[in-house]
Amino acid sequence: MLTLLNIGNTHAQPAIWHDGYLELLPRIPTSELTWERLPQEYPVAAASVVPKASARLAGHGIYFLSAYDCGGLIDFSRVDPTTLGADRVANAIAAAEFYPLPALVVDCGTAITIEIVDERRRFLGGAIAPGRRLMRRALFEGTAQLPEIPFSQELPEEPGRNTVEAIRFGVDRGAVGLVRELVAASLRSCGIVSCLAAGGDAGFFAAALPELKAVESDFTLHGIRLAWERRRGRQA
Repeated sequence: MLTLLNIGNTHAQPAIWHDGYLELLPRIPTSELTWERLPQEYPVAAASVVPKASARLAGHGIYFLSAYDCGGLIDFSRVDPTTLGADRVANAIAAAEFYPLPALVVDCGTAITIEIVDERRRFLGGAIAPGRRLMRRALFEGTAQLPEIPFSQELPEEPGRNTVEAIRFGVDRGAVGLVRELVAASLRSCGIVSCLAAGGDAGFFAAALPELKAVESDFTLHGIRLAWERRRGRQA
């Protein structure tokens, strides 16, 4: 039995792993995440990209995934691992475990990240860019009159006839174009076999870009689990 926790910039996704089955629990706003909101009876393995949230959970024996402590499942010797996000480490592990290599993962969340793993399970690097939520927020916070508009899963087909439509056309079409270019450049340089879309906004991008395959919502959590299991086995 194991509690898994993927702590993102906006939400934290907890889950329970038991008897070969992963049960997703309700998401928790990252700003509200505390030890008391997690199941108390099992060990906890986590990936966190929010240092303040990690600090709130300190002192409870949690295993925090990192490129330096991932059970040797991925070779990070070709990159600088010092600032590599734990979610990206987990994505690389899951891609190498469940899909043909070389593989590319587009994690579509508050930020859009790309992780590339070659056929020898070496992490080759990737990309980091703002996601649709950040693009909307930047327009709202950086201008005097532009509103922060809600999400839509439909990709706009025509230029906007008012401000809201224009933002949606610019942000959503622009985000798709950004991901398309990053994937195309990666395919040219790395000979990717598996192109995967993970994260909360994966469905939107996979629908817009046929080269992407949306993975299950527990994809990153399984990467955390695999690292914890390998690490535990080495310590036994």
